[in-house]
Amino acid sequence: MRTGGQLIVEALEANGVERIFCVPGESYLAVLDALYDSPIKTIVCRQEGGATMMADCEGRLTGKPGVCFVTRGPGATNASAGIHIAMQDSIPMILFIGQIATGIREREAFQEVNYKRFFGDIAKWVVEIDDAARVPELVTRAFAVATSGRPGPVVIALPEDMLTTEVEAPKALPATPVETSPGEAEMRQLADMLANAKRPFVILGGTRWSEEAKSDIEKAAEAWALPVGCSFRRQMLFDHLHPCYAGDVGIGPNPKLAAAVKEADLVLLIGGRFGEMPSSDYTLLKSPYPDQKLVHVHADANELGRVYRPTLAINATPSAFVRAFVEVLPKAPPAWEDRTEAMHKAYLDWSTPPESGPGAVHMGPIMAYLETVLPDDTIITNGAGNYATWIHRFHRFRRYGTQAAPTSGSMGYGLPAAVGAKSIYPDRTVVCFAGDGCYMMHGQEFATAVQYNLPIITIVVNNGIYGTIRMHQEREYPGRVSGTDIRNPDFAALARAYGGHGEVVEKTADFAPAFERARASGKPAIVEVRLDPEAITPTRTLTDIREKR
Repeated sequence: MRTGGQLIVEALEANGVERIFCVPGESYLAVLDALYDSPIKTIVCRQEGGATMMADCEGRLTGKPGVCFVTRGPGATNASAGIHIAMQDSIPMILFIGQIATGIREREAFQEVNYKRFFGDIAKWVVEIDDAARVPELVTRAFAVATSGRPGPVVIALPEDMLTTEVEAPKALPATPVETSPGEAEMRQLADMLANAKRPFVILGGTRWSEEAKSDIEKAAEAWALPVGCSFRRQMLFDHLHPCYAGDVGIGPNPKLAAAVKEADLVLLIGGRFGEMPSSDYTLLKSPYPDQKLVHVHADANELGRVYRPTLAINATPSAFVRAFVEVLPKAPPAWEDRTEAMHKAYLDWSTPPESGPGAVHMGPIMAYLETVLPDDTIITNGAGNYATWIHRFHRFRRYGTQAAPTSGSMGYGLPAAVGAKSIYPDRTVVCFAGDGCYMMHGQEFATAVQYNLPIITIVVNNGIYGTIRMHQEREYPGRVSGTDIRNPDFAALARAYGGHGEVVEKTADFAPAFERARASGKPAIVEVRLDPEAITPTRTLTDIREKR
């Protein structure tokens, strides 16, 4: 006989879970007690949104569901931010929520929420387990649902009485991964379409990739001399110094890259949905009928034809597809090799940072310096804001599993993601970029990094404003500043107050020694970069935007 709480932990162990992220609550004390005797590491976080973002980061970097536990009511609603990110970003994650006892439902009991209704539109599956004997079945099913087809978050509600009830139950078995492969006829048709194309273009996106799959697509692209772009915040899917790499198909792409996508006569979209942001508001590929012939490869058949009507739809995981694609070789040298070479050169020019800018601190030289000192396997995390442009445009990603950033555009993601990444890969360098507004959304998770001795380095780009909103405000309502100024703490002092290392950078030359001291400290660190708010983008100032709208 085992309690429902013990069965939950046994099912997690059976499915290979090594760590869980949580904010404790009395609603799932029986699970916390069962974890006491488990080899699963429990990482206690400071806010439920941060905990779910850490779990999202694990799913994002490993392909295995990150696991999070929160308490009912306010704990669950706080956690919804991470669930929304995981859903929009197709990330496998499982959120367990303590729930009121089954005998008092429908009375609006203390912190009662109907989780099926609350999470129904932002989770892949929501279930409440009210029979402890079904725990092994439903938890293993959650792992299968979270990772199959288009991955996503699963929410499991756990009534208190179910967790303490003792029952006889079968031993939990692990979920079986399902890989969907392309057919031979589809690969032959793709080869024919490529042979007849004059201006093909490849876009990589989505999830269910691997280091091996990244290597395969690079080999296939080289064999066909195909220009390749990575969808918004999926840049780790292709080596940026590979001669076929054409750039980031994201927000504000290189105009030459945008033109190349629009002018293409064949687009091969692998793994991604190519939503509003990477498609530049559905202008690079028009919805529902693209101007280009479209070959769409996706692991979930429901995504094929959902937004775009493809010429050829291939229901396959990215890993299985590129494993087949690498075996398909051109019968003659591709006619577009010079075009691919020109696109890569255009990318290199576009990704070379400027040497100066307004104010005393210039982000261009800072990015150039980081490119020389960061190892290729450094994990870069960030949330949302104009500061992120410096990473997306000027950091050249080389390796798989090196990027954790929300395609959903959620602020506050970078710091908890960095904590999650460092807990998974303690021997790798982890650097978080955050704006001042972005950092303050989940800055309390710096305490989690200190508690578990996770020496992440957080670069806080502090310009005293909500920069992206101010940029739009100056364009639409020039000079009428409203609701976009913010007053911040001394971030370096804040880091020291938590027990970490803090640095302040007020001129460009200060950055390199400050960064090296942060790295040498062996502690979680914040390097605060005080940036002139005029430096709102790499090429335009706020004044430019206000006066030349």
